[in-house]
Amino acid sequence: MSKSLLEQLRTMTVVVADTGDIQAIEKFKPQDATTNPSLITAAAQMPEYQEIVDQTLLQAKKDAGAGTTQAQVVSLAFDRLAVAFGLKILQIIPGRVSTEVDARLSYDTEATLTKARELIAQYKAAGVSRDRVLIKIASTWEGIRAAEILEKEGIHCNLTLLFGLHQAIACAEAGITLISPFVGRILDWYKKDTGRDSYPAAEDPGVLSVTTIYNYYKKFGYKTEVMGASFRNIGEITELAGCDLLTISPSLLAELQATIGELPRKLDPAKVANLSIEKISIDKATFDKMHTADRMASDKLAEGIKGFTKALEDLEKLLAERLSRLEGEVVVSH
Repeated sequence: MSKSLLEQLRTMTVVVADTGDIQAIEKFKPQDATTNPSLITAAAQMPEYQEIVDQTLLQAKKDAGAGTTQAQVVSLAFDRLAVAFGLKILQIIPGRVSTEVDARLSYDTEATLTKARELIAQYKAAGVSRDRVLIKIASTWEGIRAAEILEKEGIHCNLTLLFGLHQAIACAEAGITLISPFVGRILDWYKKDTGRDSYPAAEDPGVLSVTTIYNYYKKFGYKTEVMGASFRNIGEITELAGCDLLTISPSLLAELQATIGELPRKLDPAKVANLSIEKISIDKATFDKMHTADRMASDKLAEGIKGFTKALEDLEKLLAERLSRLEGEVVVSH
């Protein structure tokens, strides 16, 4: 009997769930899981996670102490909520969870370092080893510099919002654990820019971008892992079969599980040796020059940071409203 595409994919690629929905993670049993502000915001609004949200808010209010503003309580609760979901996820998966640093700090190396260390300290206080956590940071020059320092401290990082080869090379040279190139968002940009409705999977610009990065890393022996992310269809996923990791939404995991057929390996370190690839060394001037020249990477990085920032603001608003309701309930009960 033929196997599903998902079963075959698992034999050559680490499958990661791209969701904050714990029930979806229980269903698909991925090795690792990734979250981001948009996913946490979506999960926080689901009735089944209301208890996690409420407990986190009340504990944050208690720990913040008298005289703190609602905004300060909400800020404290936001980080704790990301960790609370991370802890729940780690009870289900055998591997690592990615937890994101506030996107508003993307261009501030020092603030990113402080926030990352705070997140790791929260996991440590809950008894979780730093080996099971990846700190997610946007692939700005400042973010990559922060991640380089964190890696030397034994804090592993996942560099996200990655769209260009210059970002990928800078991450590899900085000794980053893992990168998340965004396949679907690259496709979105090209469709809008060219006016095309679609691309065949093998010609998908996002697929080609990840393939280029994967081949570059394997050619030059970099240890940084490539985790394709942000998929729009299963064709993009099957074209990247063999990639180190792929982080996939529950809906596409379900489609892969329901699809029977042959899945040939597309990315393979053994095939890279004979490729002619130029080695590029990245300093800040080269990074900035390549970033400016790459319209897609420039547009999508800025847009991604803006999008994650909006998701954070939405979550903060949601938490503030919930906190007001909880405080009202406490007053009424007295």
